[in-house]
Amino acid sequence: MTKGRVAMLNFKFQSGFTLIELTIAITLVALMAVILYGAFHLGNRAVEKFQSRSEESQTLRASGELLAGYLRSAFPYRSSPRDPAIFFAGNEHELSFISALSRSLGGRGMSEIRIYWSDDGGRTGTLALEEKMPVRLESQADGGGYRSHIVLRQGIRDFRIEYQDSRGEGEDWVERWEGKERQALPRAVRLSYRGERGEKVEWVFPLMMTVLAP
Repeated sequence: MTKGRVAMLNFKFQSGFTLIELTIAITLVALMAVILYGAFHLGNRAVEKFQSRSEESQTLRASGELLAGYLRSAFPYRSSPRDPAIFFAGNEHELSFISALSRSLGGRGMSEIRIYWSDDGGRTGTLALEEKMPVRLESQADGGGYRSHIVLRQGIRDFRIEYQDSRGEGEDWVERWEGKERQALPRAVRLSYRGERGEKVEWVFPLMMTVLAP
């Protein structure tokens, strides 16, 4: 065998990879693929979680703004000028009143508003709002008109509505408010509940007709 042929064989042998080297290279590539997939999966989950939290935050903000508009515009509605009774009745889970705001018809005219929490058959329930136009009380004839229903929150628990006494100087909150008996609106309304993850949410809405009254 010539020296040139021997040198060529030695070069080919030295430039190849052994089985151990190939095994190590394949193992490293597999480890890198696993790491990259894990990073991608975690990143994707983080994005989905952020989007879910963002959508939930926007829904919560929209619900609060909707309730604030109706409650701040609560009106001391009477069936007649001579009747001292005011249509405003509420307990821990339900509230009915007359608002000077009607979002369904572009803010024009008064509307009868009902805010209520309904039990879903377990520990959680649904918070909803109902709007009716025109205003017709029980003593008035019913028929026709416009009605809308909005689901504000689902899967909530420990829902509670409280009312601040307008005649007290301190922050006295009561569980019930009857406008027929008190002949006045509360100073503010407080709604509180716990969300699906157990977080506490609390809204306090001042009633402008009471706050601005002398």
